[in-house]
Amino acid sequence: MELKNILYVEDEPDIQAVARLALEMVGGFAVTICSSGEEALAQFPVSKPDLILMDVMMPGMDGPTTLSHLRELPGAKLTPAIFMTAKVQPDEVAHYKSLGALGVIAKPFDPMTLSETIRGIWNEYRQSAI
Repeated sequence: MELKNILYVEDEPDIQAVARLALEMVGGFAVTICSSGEEALAQFPVSKPDLILMDVMMPGMDGPTTLSHLRELPGAKLTPAIFMTAKVQPDEVAHYKSLGALGVIAKPFDPMTLSETIRGIWNEYRQSAI
């Protein structure tokens, strides 16, 4: 299965704008952006993403909490997820992976390599699923 549609959950408008450009223009992905965990829960059934890309630190519902609620939605239990965060100490990364994330992308990210990084994590996931 080819990665095409990404649900991106990020509360910072500036980061949203840079990531949208990086993912759509450089990566060729279709991106649905949500500004909160609550919005992601409402958008997931509509957008039916191949991948969830999510900030960890957000006001209200943080990324890990949002992911646990998304997992309760029909069709979301097996949707791959990647966290994006500045908190990338080995124990923090291990914790995010224990929550079911495929990987963790460090912030600040490089817009020119973001899509390539996501595809690399996606391809590793697809290979391990075979």
